[in-house]
Amino acid sequence: MAVIVAVAVAAVVVLLLALSVRQVQQYERGVVFRFGRLLPEIRGPGLRFIVPVADQMTKVTMQTVVLDVPAQGAITRDNVTVTVDAVVYFRVIDPVKALINVRDYPYAVSQVAQTSLRTVIGDADLDTLLSDRQQINAHLKAVIDEPTEGPWGLLIERVEVKDIALPEGMKRSMSRQAEAERERRARVIAADGEFQASRRLSDAAQAMAATPGALQLRLLQTMVDVAAEKNSTLVMPFPVELLRFFERAASAPATDGTPAQATVPAPASARSRG
Repeated sequence: MAVIVAVAVAAVVVLLLALSVRQVQQYERGVVFRFGRLLPEIRGPGLRFIVPVADQMTKVTMQTVVLDVPAQGAITRDNVTVTVDAVVYFRVIDPVKALINVRDYPYAVSQVAQTSLRTVIGDADLDTLLSDRQQINAHLKAVIDEPTEGPWGLLIERVEVKDIALPEGMKRSMSRQAEAERERRARVIAADGEFQASRRLSDAAQAMAATPGALQLRLLQTMVDVAAEKNSTLVMPFPVELLRFFERAASAPATDGTPAQATVPAPASARSRG
C-alpha cells in the first residue's frame, strides 16, 4: 500500500513539474497571467517556472514580421486612378501592450496599412508617386507608425511600395509625352550644334579674309579631298576676282549715262566694193 502511495505522489510531483515548466526561445518573451491578472515580470528566454493551474503563460515573438499589403485602388490628387500594393516590416517592442491593448495585432496592422496606403495615395499626385518613392515610403511609414507604436507596442521598421499599376490609357499618354520630350531635346541639341558651327564658320571666314593665301590653300585642300575619292569629278578653280572684274566692266557704261551699243561688222562684199 505504501508503495502505491509513493508512486502516486511521485506521479503527481512529475505532473506538477511538467505543468510548471515552460521553455521560452531566444526570440520570444513570456507574459504570465495569474488567475487572469497580468504579472509585471516578463519572462525571458530559457526554462521558466510558473504556478500550475493558477498561471498561464503566453509567448510573444520579437522577430520582424513581413506583412504583405494587398493591392489597393485609389485616386491620386490629380484625379488619376491607380492600384498600389506595398509591404510592411514591423516587430513587437512591448509584448504586454501587444497582448492586452489589441487583439490579433498582425491583422490590425494589415488593416491600418491598407487604409493608410489609400490615404497617402490620395494626398500625392501621380508624378510624385512615380518619381519620389522615398518620400512616399517615409510618409506611409509615419502614418502607419503613429497608431501602432504607442498604444500597441509595435515598431514599424520599414514600408515599401512594391508596384504601381496604371490604366492603359494613361500608359499610352505617358509614352507619347516621353517621346515628345525626347524629340524636343533632340531638336534643341541640333539647333545648338548648328549655332556653334555657324559661329566657327564665321570665325574661319574672318580669318581667311584677313589672309588671302588661306583661301587658296583651302581650295587646294578641297581639290585633294575630291581627288582622293577616285571619282570622275573635275574641279576647275575660278577666281572670284575675275567675276568681279567682268561685273565692273559691264556696269561701267551704265554709269556714264550712254547705253552701250553693239558694233555690227559690215559684210565682206561691201568692204570689197569700197
